[in-house]
Amino acid sequence: MLQALSKMDKAELEAGISKANEFLKSKNGQNILNQNNQSKE
Repeated sequence: MLQALSKMDKAELEAGISKANEFLKSKNGQNILNQNNQSKE
C-alpha cells in the first residue's frame, strides 16, 4: 500500500482521502464504491 501511495501525486492523494472520508461518513458506502469504480472505467 505504501508503494502505491508513494506513486500518487498530491492531487490524487487528496482526492482519495476525500473519497475515503465520504465513505466513512456515509451509510451507503457500497454506492460510493460503485461510483468510484465506474469513474475508473
